[in-house]
Amino acid sequence: MADADPQRDLRVTASPPPEPAPAPVRAWRRPLLIAIVPLLIAVIGGYVWLTAGRSVSTDNAYVQQDRVSVSSDVAGRIVEVGARENQAVKAGDLLFRIDPAPYRIAVEQANAAIANAQVSVATLQASFVGKGADIQAARDAIANAQENYDRQRQLMASGFTTRASLQSAEHALSQARAQMLNAQASATEARSKLQTGAAVPGENPAIAAAQVQRDRANLDLTRTAVRAPVSGTIAQTSRLQVGNMMITGLPAVSIVASSRSWVEANFKETDLNKMRVGQPAEISFDAYPGLRLRGHVESIGAGTGSVFSVLPAQNATGNWVKVTQRVAVRIAIDDRSPRQLIAGQSADVKVDVRGVR
Repeated sequence: MADADPQRDLRVTASPPPEPAPAPVRAWRRPLLIAIVPLLIAVIGGYVWLTAGRSVSTDNAYVQQDRVSVSSDVAGRIVEVGARENQAVKAGDLLFRIDPAPYRIAVEQANAAIANAQVSVATLQASFVGKGADIQAARDAIANAQENYDRQRQLMASGFTTRASLQSAEHALSQARAQMLNAQASATEARSKLQTGAAVPGENPAIAAAQVQRDRANLDLTRTAVRAPVSGTIAQTSRLQVGNMMITGLPAVSIVASSRSWVEANFKETDLNKMRVGQPAEISFDAYPGLRLRGHVESIGAGTGSVFSVLPAQNATGNWVKVTQRVAVRIAIDDRSPRQLIAGQSADVKVDVRGVR
């Protein structure tokens, strides 16, 4: 026992240092917390109550832009394509061209029809002049027959001719008068063929019809070049291929007129009570976080979405369930967007309805 290490014994028998005593809780904190918590709840509740009903919002909203479906006014095979998918075009730019050869031939046929009508008119004019000569000849024949008849009648009265000669002279006079009537009728017919109608004064109807045919052929020829009616971005060009047959009226390509955009927001019918045309709105976009654009309510739809659906709901059945309807509200965009707006983009719209009771 005497040989034991005294330092070792000291380490074993030494007690750990005492822990510091916790600081006393200040007496003023508890009543302060008791007063602040109800006051904070009251402030939050008051703010919610004051700001409630100041705006209505929806995330069922989409960017809309004018879309023009371009089709050809004439049929034929596509021989040239001047626009591609997502290409920006201006009004008047060439989109595609249809084979113009058949329409050039139609123009030549119309020109030939005009020439034929002009020849026919010249022939009628010559015929009318000839009918005038026939009338003069018939008049001379009548005068000669009348003179012969008068002479035969005088001779008959003196007894120097026969009754047969007198009857022959009378018959010749009758034939000359009949020829005169025929010549006058032919002249009238030729004159009527040269007349112009009230719809096209001063122009022969046959020539006018041929000219209209040529104008139509020229119009069809110019329509073989299909151009952009508006400026925008090309879309849906799958049919726009060289060699494809184009049918009249079949949409060949679409143009999205991105220069004018608006938002179609589908609000619940319960949100329309305080909504009015002209109220300011704030628009945000899912594609561009942080982008906020100002707008206003431009118009409110005339019907709910179910009314304009292909198969509207029939609520006269016994298993009818009431569903809150949506009404399309058109929101005009007042600010110029720094980012490109694309048709169909999702958006959030909040309309300020303050001031409406």
